[in-house]
Amino acid sequence: MDAKPRIPRGRQFFANPGPTNIPDSILKAVAHVSIDFNDPAFLKVYDAAVAGVKRVLRTEQEVFLYTGSGHAAWEAALVNLFSPGDVLLVPETGHFSDSWGKMAQDFGLEVRTLAADWRRGIDFAELRAALAADTGHAIKAICAVHNETATGMVLPLIEVRAALDAVGHPALLLADTISSLGSMEFRMDAWGVDVAVGGSQKGLMLPTGMSFTGVSARGMAAHAASTLPKSYLNWSNMLTRRHKSFIGTVPTSLFYGLQESIRLLEEEGLDEVFARHARLGEAVRRCVRHWSGNNGPTLFCLSPERYSNSVTAVMMPDGHDAEAVRRAALQMFNVSLGGGLGRLGGKVFRIGHLGDLNEPMILGTLASVEAALRLAGVPHAPGGVTAAIEYLAEAARGG
Repeated sequence: MDAKPRIPRGRQFFANPGPTNIPDSILKAVAHVSIDFNDPAFLKVYDAAVAGVKRVLRTEQEVFLYTGSGHAAWEAALVNLFSPGDVLLVPETGHFSDSWGKMAQDFGLEVRTLAADWRRGIDFAELRAALAADTGHAIKAICAVHNETATGMVLPLIEVRAALDAVGHPALLLADTISSLGSMEFRMDAWGVDVAVGGSQKGLMLPTGMSFTGVSARGMAAHAASTLPKSYLNWSNMLTRRHKSFIGTVPTSLFYGLQESIRLLEEEGLDEVFARHARLGEAVRRCVRHWSGNNGPTLFCLSPERYSNSVTAVMMPDGHDAEAVRRAALQMFNVSLGGGLGRLGGKVFRIGHLGDLNEPMILGTLASVEAALRLAGVPHAPGGVTAAIEYLAEAARGG
């Protein structure tokens, strides 16, 4: 691509899988004057926001919040639940399951990885076999990434819980919901999740900087026996505070935004939010399937029952660089796409379709990506956007 990058005008089409677009009403809510975090007026906002997070998690159990990204909530889950040498089983889903496992190893925990093809997902028969073979119950927990942002693939948590129950294994079920919560169905209590990890910057449509964990009674019992060092992230310390979270200053501005985020989600209705994400996700997939003609880009995920409704990873044809497509989209059309992570660097680009997003935004993104494919000289079947339009028109008619 030899064209000179343009000076961007208009709002950028932000199609990264996180952080996500922040609605204007949330931006305005976050722009709140400083207030004492123990002020009764703020405590009312705080309590309402935490209650809203519980409704989105579909839990009536404990919730702890942290100043930090989702990685902070990962760490909080590990140090609050386990002791040195404890064994964790990590179903391989992609870059983020690998990263969570590496973090656990950094704390002196033993990580057993249930290997999987990143394009197809784990075999649940193999999961049941691994649990059944652990007759001494050395495995203390399964760390499962509900939606793997790097690969655009879902790990069905109901089936993970069913595997545990089928063999009567007492291991805790930890779920990373960072890129699924508020975008796809998640039911912490009904699905038997012991610890749910979430973050502010994806389905909740907030700035990056706050994360949280929902913790079951079983999780709290494990916490009582945990001996890994912890201080700022210590749930016991947090329970002594009025906020039951945050050792130190509470990020008050984010709570005004969180209150508005919950209002927006519940105004639309969670079921409608999930339906919108499913609709937009399918429109993207229809477009990519069309592009795959002429030996073009393909869907990275090869298991249709595990397609993600919050992000689609697009696999490049051999000999073509995903970064060239990303550069063309950004420099020429002001569209920001996600790149390949870890071993997928340069091999995939990712289209995020979660958070504050609608049909025109998706269609504009897809049209720009198709133009970027042409500029970057990537073979594809033109007309993918038309396939998306036809699907969305059919969906709008109730078809």
